Amino acid sequence: MGYIYIFLTIIFTVYGQLVIKWRMGLKGSLPDGFTSKILFILQAYTDIWIISGFGAGFLASMAWAAAMTKFELSFAYPFMSLSFVMVFLLSIFLFQESFTWAKLIGLIFIIGGIIISVQKF
Repeated sequence: MGYIYIFLTIIFTVYGQLVIKWRMGLKGSLPDGFTSKILFILQAYTDIWIISGFGAGFLASMAWAAAMTKFELSFAYPFMSLSFVMVFLLSIFLFQESFTWAKLIGLIFIIGGIIISVQKF
């Protein structure tokens, strides 16, 4: 059951990041003036999708708390790096963000680090 909590943490985290990026991208750039920035942010925070992204962050923290009852932090935390991998891959397909070989090599190192760090030698 503990791995399900880690999986849910990753899924909720990735969902929140992607949906906030999507909706904020539609709203345009942050304005220059202080008052304009406050109004921009307040308007953004009333967007139901952005609210769902923040809600996903809250659910991710609850799932993480549950995972912490099942695993040592030093074992579970490396799995959180999978959120980087998922966000990278999904952002390429959903937002047409740039793909570079350097990013791919970095992801390979992240995955390798996860594999190494969770081994019980």
